[in-house]
Amino acid sequence: MFSRWSHSHHNQQNDSLQHESKVKELRAALRPLSDRGLKYCTDACLRRYLEARNWNVDKSKKMLEETLKWRSTYKPEEIRWHEIAVEGETGKVYRANFHDRDGRTVLILRPGKQNTTSLDNQLRHLVYMIENAILNLPEGQEQMVWLIDFTGWSLSTSVPIKSARDTINVLQNHYPERLAMAVLYNPPRIFEAFWKIVKYFLDAKTFQKVKFVYPKNKESVELMRSYFDEENLPTDFGGKAILEYNHEEFSKQMVQDDIKSATLWGFDNKLQSTGTNQSGPEITPEPICLAPAAS
Repeated sequence: MFSRWSHSHHNQQNDSLQHESKVKELRAALRPLSDRGLKYCTDACLRRYLEARNWNVDKSKKMLEETLKWRSTYKPEEIRWHEIAVEGETGKVYRANFHDRDGRTVLILRPGKQNTTSLDNQLRHLVYMIENAILNLPEGQEQMVWLIDFTGWSLSTSVPIKSARDTINVLQNHYPERLAMAVLYNPPRIFEAFWKIVKYFLDAKTFQKVKFVYPKNKESVELMRSYFDEENLPTDFGGKAILEYNHEEFSKQMVQDDIKSATLWGFDNKLQSTGTNQSGPEITPEPICLAPAAS
């Protein structure tokens, strides 16, 4: 018995040593990074890209460099709440005030509450919320959970397939290993037609994280219980809490988080909100602590 334990323990040690050497290898392979690139490419970040590409250094490097290129033009960390607040008015995507049992940040998505028509702005809003979920992760936790409520959803309010694909690509290519699970809660029958197409855009790892949950299905109910304390979980998802989205209160929270984010990334919040969009390497910021402050 002991020898079997020590054998598996030995294997785990070997794995983690190999993984650490891959992280070093990937870091050495990257092109020189800008200040913000360096801030983004922590060891934990490199591990996520390696994990997403099955620890293949070349593939991980390609993936990470694509993200760095995307981040330098899309500038997700510079999106400010006031720019996309209109998207949040109905509470179609927002950060929940509870975590799952493992301390993961929870995003609630309610596609039936769609209130705008600009697909670009809708994606900016979602990217902002993903960045915000990451900003609010407790120490030692790297992943978030999405709870998707289909109340009021119909094919007529659903996003075009192309937009669904763009969204999936951003999540898969630029936020690898950030999603622990996406719960599709009680989707209507008609959703199956949409899903049949959309699922082809998902890579195998993401596909496995998508869970269809039906309130009358015993396994579904148990899955939700294993992830969430039902005292926290809204009734909309089979729990006991009452879900109320207050746009004004949420906006105040987001403005505070914008300040936190500006400090974290090392730029002055006021400078950015005037819409000055200088790209290129930033002036070296004061050294700051990378762990988000406990809120």
